[in-house]
Amino acid sequence: MIRNAIFDLDGTLLDTREGIIESVKFAISELEYDKLSYKELLTFVGPPIQQSFINHYGCSKETAQKAADIFREYYKTTALLKAKPYDGIYVLCELLKKHNIRMAVATYKREDYALQLLNHFRFNEFCNPMCGGDNTNQLKKEDIVRRCQKEMMASPDECVLIGDTLNDALGAMRAETPFIAVTYGFGFQNPDEISAYPNIGIARNPIEIANFIL
Repeated sequence: MIRNAIFDLDGTLLDTREGIIESVKFAISELEYDKLSYKELLTFVGPPIQQSFINHYGCSKETAQKAADIFREYYKTTALLKAKPYDGIYVLCELLKKHNIRMAVATYKREDYALQLLNHFRFNEFCNPMCGGDNTNQLKKEDIVRRCQKEMMASPDECVLIGDTLNDALGAMRAETPFIAVTYGFGFQNPDEISAYPNIGIARNPIEIANFIL
């Protein structure tokens, strides 16, 4: 029985694309890399920033970390709060709270940035713990999910991970945790993309998430 809902952040709780894309474009400019299309820039939202630079530019891990540092400094000082909650997400949180479903956050976003964002948009009123990534991308999604479960003292089968990307689907699978995919975020755009990965449901909007948990 599901008693704990663990949310991804980018593309699941918050639409953070404006601030992230602005920061990615700044890092690209600073490194004098070729510009990317908007569709390509969208792929930077969610996954570890270092891996995204490696995927698009074939750069070394050292250069990718330099890009990540440039990105994060700009993001922290200029663009972090350029985000908005998805329509219906607070209604969902209130509904889950009413039914005694505990909530948490497991995100690749560096933890100090994630906490600032989550507190600003009041998700700390619903979610505890709120766990994020590290600066050098050593933690994998499954590591962050397991940390949430440990802090909640919950077994994997009592939890569900909710997310919008392949990284979320794989993280849930590797953490042996049920998965709900959402198609309103940045990653999965239709059910066909999700069918290859274990899941207990596909939500087109935040309210539909409740159907699979309750």
